Amino acid sequence: MLGLVARHGTATPYDLKSFAAQSVGNFWSFPHAQLYKEPPRLAEAGLLAEEREEFGRRRRIFRITDAGRAALAEWLASGETALGELRAPGLLKLAFAELGRPADAVTLARGQAAAHRAQLASYEAFAALPADAMPWSLRRALELGLGYERLQVDFWEALVGDLAAGRIPPSPSAGPAPPGS
Repeated sequence: MLGLVARHGTATPYDLKSFAAQSVGNFWSFPHAQLYKEPPRLAEAGLLAEEREEFGRRRRIFRITDAGRAALAEWLASGETALGELRAPGLLKLAFAELGRPADAVTLARGQAAAHRAQLASYEAFAALPADAMPWSLRRALELGLGYERLQVDFWEALVGDLAAGRIPPSPSAGPAPPGS
């Protein structure tokens, strides 16, 4: 939140939703409710300042304070190395795929490949923007996202090919086949 407000100067919660969708929302999900609840909490903590429009919709407009800039700088300087948690439903299903029908694994792999191709196309549209249309740091994050999506597409498409060609051996620990397979 602090980074989004600092980058844009001021923001309403609705602006934050838009800013996140066009940048970090591609790799860090925000529940929409959080984008509305968090700014007032950060204002109470002195990290954001809040102004309210006097007329019209009386929107709440937030800007970062000196304390907020200091907290953001401290967070950026922390050098945290903890890995994020990968929670991918397709990967979870793949981990147990030998317990299901082979056709289900093919369907899963095709669906995952299609979903990652779509995300890759979205990232490629952002990457086509002029170099000065986004900060260097966001562009570098986008480059990693592009690489990740290309890797995902390659992986899932190779799995489709392996499954279709019968190159996936049965697991020795798979146990009995499910009924009807």
